[in-house]
Amino acid sequence: MGWSTEQAGAGTQDGEAGAGAEAAGVGGADAGPGARDGEQPRPPVALSPSRASDFMQCPLLYRFRVIDRLPEKPSPAATRGTVVHAVLERLFDAPAPERTAVGARAMVPGEWEKLLAKRPELAELFADDAAGERLAQWLAEAEALVERWFSLEDPTRLEPAERELYVETVLDSGLRLRGFIDRVDVAPTGEVRIVDYKTGKAPRPQFAEGALFQMKFYALVMWRLRGVVPRRLQLVYLGSGDVVTYDPGEADLRAVERKLLALWEAIRLATETGDWRPRPTKLCGWCDHQAHCPEFGGTPPVYPLRIRPPEGGGVPQGRMGDI
Repeated sequence: MGWSTEQAGAGTQDGEAGAGAEAAGVGGADAGPGARDGEQPRPPVALSPSRASDFMQCPLLYRFRVIDRLPEKPSPAATRGTVVHAVLERLFDAPAPERTAVGARAMVPGEWEKLLAKRPELAELFADDAAGERLAQWLAEAEALVERWFSLEDPTRLEPAERELYVETVLDSGLRLRGFIDRVDVAPTGEVRIVDYKTGKAPRPQFAEGALFQMKFYALVMWRLRGVVPRRLQLVYLGSGDVVTYDPGEADLRAVERKLLALWEAIRLATETGDWRPRPTKLCGWCDHQAHCPEFGGTPPVYPLRIRPPEGGGVPQGRMGDI
């Protein structure tokens, strides 16, 4: 199974915050096997794209999410993204002629109900919406995102090889990488395309590297798992109707591997020393953990892991310039 010739060509059109399976639960996927609510926290044992991005954005945010596992309020945007991802995944359960925009829109309320049944706490998003007006608007926005996808790809000409694929591999260094890929297409000639849906707008070119880093992460994992460098990485931005593609090479993926090894070493040192320094940016305004952050006058929770003094003075973990 694979994408059609027409679709392969459509994917070459260049253009300009998604929420898939990994985003559905923020913290513990990268933590040790004992890192569950009510159990003893353990050091991180793996790295995913989201948590790698957290550490690069702010080491203290990484600690709050992976080590302390502090609760975070559900976000309407992220929750909407989870619903949209579910629709785009399950749409392919139907025969090709039945994959229509009308049918996909109709799936949105049902997928929201399924998600709410699994995560009842999401009801608080609309707790003060007695008339249901905000919920109706929120569902309509999700439906519009789903419908926009049909202007970017034709699902009747696609037969994905994988959907919401969980991937995990261990590099020669011992670093374990894991994550969820929205869609994997395999052409009849064997070329692999990795596709990721983003429900936000495409970033400006100077900020596009973050999303490409995530895709290169997945490409590295697939290369190590299957021995084939993906032919194409494709980001589908439903918020703005843009498609961004990138064709990686082995040199790209080796560079990503070196970056991840440096990143993991910084995480290891921070874990052992307890030196998790905040890195203030404009994104701090959206952080749920300001009450625990020294930059906002807060105090982090007592560090739950055993620490040791940094050797030779150590490198401050808040400085990410070498990664």
